[in-house]
Amino acid sequence: MEDPIQLKEEGNKYFQANDYEKAVQSYTQAIKLNKDKALQAVLYRNRAACFLKKEEYAKAASDASRAIDINSSDIKALYRRSQALEKLGKLDQAFKDAQKCATLEPRNKNFQETLRRLGANIQEKLRIQFSTDLRVQKMFEILLDENSDKEKREKAANNLIILGREEAGAERIFQNNGVSLLLQLIETKNPELVLAAVRTLSEMCTGHKARATAILHYLGIDNICMWMSVDNEEISLAVCSLLQAITDCLLGQGKEEHHGKEEAVVLDTKKDLRMITMRLLDMLVSKKVSGQGRDRALNLLNKNIPRKDLKDHDNSRTIFVIDNGLKKILKVVGQIPELPDCLPLTENTQLSASVLLNKLYDDLRCDPERDNYRVICEEYIKSKVDPQDMDKTLHAIQMVSGVLQGPFDLGNKLLGMKGVMEMMVALCGSEREIDQLVAVEALIHASTKLSRATFIISNGVALLKEIYKKTKNEKIKIRALVGLCKLGSAGGTDYGLRQFAEGSTEKLAKQCRKWLCNASIDVRTRRWAVEGMSYLTLDADVKDDFVEDEPALQAMFELAKTSDKTILYSVASVLMNCTNSYDTKELVPELVQLAKFSKQHVPEEHPKDKKDFVVKRVKRLLKSGVVSALACMVKADSAILTDQSKELIARVFLALCEDPKDRGTIVAEGGGKALIPLALEGTEVGKIKASHALAKIAAISNPDMAFPGERVYEVVRPLVSLLNTERDGLQNYEALLGLTNFSGRSDKLRMKIVKEKALPDIENYMFENHDQLRQAATECMCNLVVNKEVTHWAAQIRLCADGNDRLKLVVLLCGEDDEKVQVAAAGALAMLTAAQKKLCSKMTEVTTQWLEILQRLCLHDNMEVQHRGLVIAFNLISADKHLAKKLVETELLEILTYIGKQEDPKKQHIINAAHDCLTRCMDYGLIKPLSQA
Repeated sequence: MEDPIQLKEEGNKYFQANDYEKAVQSYTQAIKLNKDKALQAVLYRNRAACFLKKEEYAKAASDASRAIDINSSDIKALYRRSQALEKLGKLDQAFKDAQKCATLEPRNKNFQETLRRLGANIQEKLRIQFSTDLRVQKMFEILLDENSDKEKREKAANNLIILGREEAGAERIFQNNGVSLLLQLIETKNPELVLAAVRTLSEMCTGHKARATAILHYLGIDNICMWMSVDNEEISLAVCSLLQAITDCLLGQGKEEHHGKEEAVVLDTKKDLRMITMRLLDMLVSKKVSGQGRDRALNLLNKNIPRKDLKDHDNSRTIFVIDNGLKKILKVVGQIPELPDCLPLTENTQLSASVLLNKLYDDLRCDPERDNYRVICEEYIKSKVDPQDMDKTLHAIQMVSGVLQGPFDLGNKLLGMKGVMEMMVALCGSEREIDQLVAVEALIHASTKLSRATFIISNGVALLKEIYKKTKNEKIKIRALVGLCKLGSAGGTDYGLRQFAEGSTEKLAKQCRKWLCNASIDVRTRRWAVEGMSYLTLDADVKDDFVEDEPALQAMFELAKTSDKTILYSVASVLMNCTNSYDTKELVPELVQLAKFSKQHVPEEHPKDKKDFVVKRVKRLLKSGVVSALACMVKADSAILTDQSKELIARVFLALCEDPKDRGTIVAEGGGKALIPLALEGTEVGKIKASHALAKIAAISNPDMAFPGERVYEVVRPLVSLLNTERDGLQNYEALLGLTNFSGRSDKLRMKIVKEKALPDIENYMFENHDQLRQAATECMCNLVVNKEVTHWAAQIRLCADGNDRLKLVVLLCGEDDEKVQVAAAGALAMLTAAQKKLCSKMTEVTTQWLEILQRLCLHDNMEVQHRGLVIAFNLISADKHLAKKLVETELLEILTYIGKQEDPKKQHIINAAHDCLTRCMDYGLIKPLSQA
């Protein structure tokens, strides 16, 4: 259609039919084709009417303005713009348009009423505005008066923050010199006032680009970074939130706003974003910045520099940071806290820097970009290696160690640099403790790669053993122990551990537990104790002793709350070992006998790895609060909680859920909530394990208690993912039980299961050879067919379709010996035959056993089955007189008569169903009442 008038008429029809989307399309097409000005004005005002109905008020105002530009007296366009402007909160402009309408048509009562309403609203807005201005003024007077009562000051500070959250309040503060007054509060250096001022500024910036930009320029990025650098955790965190709110606005994130014509003012934010990034990078290497301030700068860079979505091709922010700040990040990871020239750091600073290195490397798009990254690292590390200055060389080794904790592949390439590995081994033999400390830590990180581990086994094991035995420095001793444990693991043997422990892993584990419980040792050193336990708990005796050591368990759980990637992974590894939730290879008896015959070593299961001991350990862990610890770990930032850690946690949760009696405890301590993100993100194995754990909980728990609110809908997808032939039978079965439980709760949940496309899979399991799978799937489908959409899908699309045996199989399921299958299948068939009459006649054709099965259902001892059989009989009789006659000529009439004559209050619903069948037959004239017979 290329005629604008026809398109306009088409749009009018769509509008009258309330199909505003199609009406907009028609008007838009007409606008593109039309060249007549008068018609153009009509089209714009008509499209404005559509946008008003769609509540897209900015677009409505814009279209109405275009119509008015063509014809300034277009009363419909003026009124529509007035309506749109009113909804956008621009009451004064809306009033002017309504005034013009009233001038053009003075007798129009609608226009007069609109004028009165808008006038009243404007007066109310002015009153509130005046009141708000007074409140703001009063709050600042109290806050800036040093003689004000402390309680009054606190109340005024909190009120100011609350006011800043509201758009109207934030704008009043901004318009009334509020930013300048807030700056005065910050300059008082009173911690409470500084916090109140910063938090108010943060609320004012949230979701408002123009205001956020103005505040950034007024305060100055240097001042903001200076405030974030202070050694006060609350203030530093609040300033970090302020800078994040500003950054979100500049990046175009956060809540959307509609400012009508103001949207035409496009702010170029790139310059401001680069300025913020440069100042954050400068903070990393400034000695004036506190450790907490440095952490905040790293967190902001971690959050805002790498792309959120790799489909977005623009990684210019990452390239900018690599070119201008990679060396600064490397300087942070190369710091050695024990040396006097070290920058102020917290326990998390260097790990956060390693995480940033990893994120930047992962955000690169091609090999030339990665090569540039590597070259910068290599050149910077080489510049730090100086045979005449051992401290400088130590920094170079520490940098390599830091990179190995970030982009591991790059770290491996750096290890290949000439002399790096040899330098590490040589430093282990140094007399200086600081040399040993740095070198041992670097060796541990390097030994993850098998080729490197082989080199260290050949050159460094003897040194590590010597260091462990001779050093009195606990920090070095623990690292040496972990190094030996890790070398054994990396080498694919227990070389380091077996050779050094001389059969006594319990002794080493006892020492590790002692370090773990010693709160006087710094967290960075205690994390090595956790990593040591992650290797030592592979020994069954060690894991059994560890779960009985309550102080050690609690110390480990406490450490798991720290933002440390290594600690999280190590804690998850320890728990996986203690619960035996790792994969084990099944020993083939024939191969075992062959190995014994050839006198080869055959690994045997340790007595303490048998089921009874594992169950005992699981119960002990649950009693110690392991679920709360795991739930806390799951909340960690994605940069800290790696996919590998998620998988280990999912494995542990699955082991904890094994006993149905424990599942209530797991839910009560937040396990159900923690499992949902694990089932949706991570490795494929991790997602399957977490989904299986969710299925175990969903199968027996009240969904409203286990997954309150909207959370229950998030569980459906993980359960459906287990309905797959690649999953094992137990996973299929427990997923079906969970879905059965859910589908019995509400229609909204049934619809969610439908939307996840689970129906075909559930149907397939109804016809499985496995009895339990068949039963679970049939019960699930029985619950689902209560939903009209499912009934339509099953009755019309699946069962009525020609050339399949689905209906036959459902009928045969009603004749199964398994009572639960009968209940479910009969229930489903009762609802389906009620919904689709065609199924009633088809049911009699699909199998010769249909009548026998129906009669058995109607005479069943189980009242639930019997009632469902009678409902099916009623549906068949009601569907067609010919079919009813066919049934009356069989023994079914005698069965119905027999049931109808019974007098048992408990069976009244069954008797009534039989009466309904007989009454319908009488209506057809197939049988007569007893009095007429």
